[in-house]
Amino acid sequence: MLMRTDPFRELDRLTRQMFNGNGTLAYPAAMPMDAWREGDSFVVEFDLPGVDPGAIDLDVERNVVTVRAERPARQDTGDMIAAERARGTFSRQLVLGDNLDTDRIEAGYDAGVLTLKIPVAEQAKPRKIEISTGDAGRQAINT
Repeated sequence: MLMRTDPFRELDRLTRQMFNGNGTLAYPAAMPMDAWREGDSFVVEFDLPGVDPGAIDLDVERNVVTVRAERPARQDTGDMIAAERARGTFSRQLVLGDNLDTDRIEAGYDAGVLTLKIPVAEQAKPRKIEISTGDAGRQAINT
């Protein structure tokens, strides 16, 4: 059953609509994301439920990744009882460190989740360096 007379819920909805604030955990102003390191790459997931994959735009300029998505307004509103899902254009930018390879970013969209895999750049990966000794070209002299 839907609650139509909760004044606090209505006030919260109206406040979000009018001021488009920073949002809360329940109603984020931007698309929510998770990010973590997995081996030699970073993984970032954006929640975009109900967004058509063709309406997602992913751009990379230098070390800035921009994700834009659009959830259009409903055409047949009829007798709308509740309208809590955000509509319109969403945008999020990630500033990546120089240790990530932005030329090899992989993106996939499944079940309303946009997943980016960003590999660590080869020059940023740990590597072993051989240590040479000073005795390399010397020979012992017997007298």
